[in-house]
Amino acid sequence: MDSTALQACCGDSADRTGRVIGCRIRWSRLLFLSILAVPLCGDAAELRRTPLVRAVEQARDAIVNIRGQKLVPARTNDRAEGTRKVNGMGTGVLIDQRGYIVTNFHVIDGVSTINVTLSDNSRFVAKPVSHDPRTDLAIIKIDAGDRILPVIQLGTSGDLMPGETVIAVGNAYGYEHTVTRGIISALHRTVQVSDVQYYHDLIQTDASINPGNSGGPLLNIDGELIGINVAVRVGAQGIGFALPVDKVLSIASDLCSLRRLESREHGITFTSLNNREQGLLVSSIEAGSAAQKAGLKPGDRIQRVESSNMQWPLELEMALLGQKAGQNIPLSVLRDGETLKLDLVLNASAPKATSVADRAWTQLGLRLQPLSASQLLDKKSKYRGGLTVTAVRPGSPAESQGIRRGDILVGMHVWETVSLENVAYVLKQDRITAKGPLKFYILRGGQTLYGHLQVAASTRRTVTR
Repeated sequence: MDSTALQACCGDSADRTGRVIGCRIRWSRLLFLSILAVPLCGDAAELRRTPLVRAVEQARDAIVNIRGQKLVPARTNDRAEGTRKVNGMGTGVLIDQRGYIVTNFHVIDGVSTINVTLSDNSRFVAKPVSHDPRTDLAIIKIDAGDRILPVIQLGTSGDLMPGETVIAVGNAYGYEHTVTRGIISALHRTVQVSDVQYYHDLIQTDASINPGNSGGPLLNIDGELIGINVAVRVGAQGIGFALPVDKVLSIASDLCSLRRLESREHGITFTSLNNREQGLLVSSIEAGSAAQKAGLKPGDRIQRVESSNMQWPLELEMALLGQKAGQNIPLSVLRDGETLKLDLVLNASAPKATSVADRAWTQLGLRLQPLSASQLLDKKSKYRGGLTVTAVRPGSPAESQGIRRGDILVGMHVWETVSLENVAYVLKQDRITAKGPLKFYILRGGQTLYGHLQVAASTRRTVTR
């Protein structure tokens, strides 16, 4: 290569050596840029897969959409005029691969058929398992046969920070799997949404939460569940609320417990931990329980049940549900730095009796609390006692008859209702309830009013696995 050629390649240079060096530098830059250009073109989609996108992808398949019809009062001038059907919608989160779903109680309350749609558009009818109206949480279950369903990854609400990025996913206005992003605006909020419903210790967020988001997840940037969306401030912009996941998991642990669903006891009490440390710390063991017979002791840390890692008490309850009586359930336990292998053996399920409170809520739509005769003296009442109405289920027989919170139920048919046992006795009288509406008497403002309740059919809860 002569000097003329070098000048054409590199431009004017001080000498031949300089021209060669300059040429090599320019060619090396071009080569470097060409190498960079190849992966930039090929991995453009991967560069767009931000942490936010990955978080949604991780959680999406464990989020379900819920639809159903319910009866609500048809009102004219604030007076009940029968009922009308409305289409309800909400969201839920899969917490167990067998199909257990956590959602808000108000999403399924009064719904005759709970329709659940997964992210792949497969559809199921869910059965209610248990609920807690006070905290507005419920567990439902779908039967997907032998299919192993995806489960949400659990985070913790114990270390949340105002300003932290969060993601809400839900069935907003019926638009399935709607994703919105925001930040944590505040922690530990108390919110009143009705005369009877208060929420305590809520997460406030400006991520858009709309009708249909109820029961859906609030996620952190890692795609972990940190809350269950419950409410939005009407008339405000960017003010939504979620139940913190630590509280949700604590309540769900009780709603899915062996004691509640199968009338069996493992006998273990755990120490609450708001951290990400592996294992469940045992605080006490009930004497004579399955846990004591297995050799568990206070201070042990249960790390695994069979092949499943343990971090939350809910995970242990789910792992024990459906286990056969007399079957060895292997536990991996950390004690004084040493890993032990123990076997837990559960007894057979005991027959489960439906509580009076559950029957009153299911068949009448009433939450009732006893009121003594002395408490009625202030109302100048002639009755020996009664039952104060603390809540009325929307769409229930009680609401259709205009019964309100604060009313005092003093009689049904020809019997007084001084205690919940009186109500249980009335509901057991099939010869009475089968004839049609049941006459009731309530005390309101010093006056005795009456009406007729169409008692809903008695249903015994069936738990499927």
